[in-house]
Amino acid sequence: MGRGTKRALLFGAVPFLTLVLALPFVNRVEPLVFGLPFVLFWILLWVALTPVALFLAYRVEKKYNPPEPDPDSEPAPLPAKPDEERR
Repeated sequence: MGRGTKRALLFGAVPFLTLVLALPFVNRVEPLVFGLPFVLFWILLWVALTPVALFLAYRVEKKYNPPEPDPDSEPAPLPAKPDEERR
């Protein structure tokens, strides 16, 4: 497993860890945050931050492990240049 894959998995694991494993530690009604009990605010915060964490995981994976070209496909032909002499 490459370095980028490990980092991407770490970014992907953060929302899971904060929503599942950390929930018993933040299970409080007080303090109120924006009028919401703290546990509800915590859940909504991490539901909103999960796409950010997954985007970071995608970017890290793409940076360190770029997709390999398909060996069966031919390279795309270059577009034809317009004939400059023709007017």
